[in-house]
Amino acid sequence: MGMEFELSPRRAGEASVDRTQAGWRLNMHIGQPHSYRLAQIDDYARTRRSTLKHAPPWAFSLRARVSKADLPGTWGFGLWNDPFGLSLGFGGKPGRLPVLPQTTWFMHASLPNWLSLRNDPEVMPANGFFAGTFRSRRIPTVLMAPGLLAFPLLAIKPVSRLLRRLASRIIRQEQTRVSVDVTQWHEYSIRWLRESCSFGVDGSEILKTSCTPAPPLGLVIWIDNQFAAWTPQGRISYGTLENPAAWMEIERLNIQQG
Repeated sequence: MGMEFELSPRRAGEASVDRTQAGWRLNMHIGQPHSYRLAQIDDYARTRRSTLKHAPPWAFSLRARVSKADLPGTWGFGLWNDPFGLSLGFGGKPGRLPVLPQTTWFMHASLPNWLSLRNDPEVMPANGFFAGTFRSRRIPTVLMAPGLLAFPLLAIKPVSRLLRRLASRIIRQEQTRVSVDVTQWHEYSIRWLRESCSFGVDGSEILKTSCTPAPPLGLVIWIDNQFAAWTPQGRISYGTLENPAAWMEIERLNIQQG
């Protein structure tokens, strides 16, 4: 059956969120690095993780286009559990403690992003435009918090590489590249079941995987100038990028729950 939902706009820095006749336009203004810019709509920002709205069986579709094919930063749409809570220090999110990621989404991540725990980007893309999932073992937040104290150790590359290998054993992922002209309108869809997630573009299935996230999750649609990377060499970095004026438009958003 159809699902009623309410999306709230969120902005950080020089950005705006506008309603259009058929949907939304998310605008990121031109800007230099070292300043975070975010335009987003979501249904989770003021909700505890335990009461997020979405669980399988669940289906989602929308039409989307962006202003340029390789925009600096990230953009996308789908579901996640807002795992970082503090958004790596940017964006003024509520003070949630970090958890391991649970996602099912379409995402574009420019260089220097590296968003894969695998070392084979041709098989498991770490940046570019991809569709995919993360599923992590559930570790209580109270046990995750002490791990923040070890964050400085990630600057030691042998230690960082070891931790990265350990992370790959507790965080499963499945991703595939999406090869379309993102400046043109395309229809994107996600079907999330307990046993599988499938992704479609313009009515054709591009990925089906048994790597399914653990519910509940929140809906997010966003564009920003942020990057994050944890490379196979053990280098970890994050920050913000210089960007041109940029936008993402969406329309015909539809969600089916049950």
